[in-house]
Amino acid sequence: MPAGKIRKMAENALLAQGVTPANAHLQADLLIEAELRGLPSHGVQRLPRLVARLRAGLADPVASGVARETRPAVFTVDGARGLGPVVMMQAMECLASAVFTQGIALAAIRNANHMGMLAYYAEAAAARNLIGIVLTTSEALVHPFGGTDAMLGTNPIAISIPTGTEPYILDLATSQVSMGKIHHHALTGTPIPEEWAVDAGGRRTTDPEAAKSGAIAPFGEAKGYGLGLGVELLVAALAGSAFAPEVGGTLDATEVANKGDVLILIDPASGEGSAAGLAAYLDRLRASRPADPARPVAVPGDGMRARRARALRDGIDLPDALHDELKALAEG
Repeated sequence: MPAGKIRKMAENALLAQGVTPANAHLQADLLIEAELRGLPSHGVQRLPRLVARLRAGLADPVASGVARETRPAVFTVDGARGLGPVVMMQAMECLASAVFTQGIALAAIRNANHMGMLAYYAEAAAARNLIGIVLTTSEALVHPFGGTDAMLGTNPIAISIPTGTEPYILDLATSQVSMGKIHHHALTGTPIPEEWAVDAGGRRTTDPEAAKSGAIAPFGEAKGYGLGLGVELLVAALAGSAFAPEVGGTLDATEVANKGDVLILIDPASGEGSAAGLAAYLDRLRASRPADPARPVAVPGDGMRARRARALRDGIDLPDALHDELKALAEG
C-alpha cells in the first residue's frame, strides 16, 4: 500500500480525536517513517493504542510541553501529557536556539507520551547540522543479566552525527529487541527467536504471547544490561521520572505515561573535527573487506535509508486486520 495512503488514514484517525492538524501530521509522520524503515513495531500498529489513550484523556491532543531553563542551555520540560513527537520536537526547537551560543544544550523531559522511533529525532538533529543524542525509558520489560524478572526498560538510545553527506544514525534498544517487535510477532502470529525473551516463569520461549508477560533479555548479556541500567539512571537523574518497575503508559491505555526522555544537541563546530574527515572515514569502512562478498560492509543508517527507498517505491505491507482497524479509526 502506498505510504501516502496510510499516512492519510493515520492523520484522519488522530484528527477525529481532536488532535490539531500540525500535531496529527507530526505524529503520523513518525509512525509512517518507522514503517518505511522496516520498523513496523514502532509504526502504525501503535496508532489504535494511541487513539485509546486520547479517548481516555491520557494523551493531550494539543499540548506541546512547557520548558523551563534551569541552567544556561539546560531545560526541564513538562510534556503536559502531549503526544511524544510533538513534545520532543518542541524541545528540539527550544535547544536549537541555545546550542549555537553554548555549544551544547540538553532537555530532560517528563510527562510526555511514547516517543516512538528515536532515529526520527536523531535525523532531525542531523538535518540542522547538529550532533544529537536521544534517550528514553519504559516500563519494566527487560531482565537484568543473571536474572529473570523484568526490572529495566528497553531504554533505547539514538545518536546522529552529521558528515556533510549522509549522517551517521544509530538507533538501538539496550534489550535484544523492543517489546513493540514482540507485539508485532504476536500480531502476525510469528514465533520469536528463543534468545529474545523468557516467559512469566523465567523459561526461554519462542511464543510472543508468552514473552509479553515475561521479560526480554538484555543485548550482549552483561554489556547491554550495564548500558541499559546507565540509561535508566541517567534519565531518572535528569528528568525525575519513575524507575521501570513503577512506569506505565507506553504499552497500555490505562496509565499516565511517567517514563522520562533526554535530548542532547551539540554543535560540531565547537570541536576540532571536520565533516569531510568523518565522511571519508565512513567510506573507508564501507570499502573495507567484507566477510561475505555478497554483503558489503555498511555503517549505521545505511540499511535504514535503503529500506526506506524500497518502501517508497514498492509500498508498505500491513496485516489485513491492522489495515481494517486503521480504516475504521480514520472513518471515525
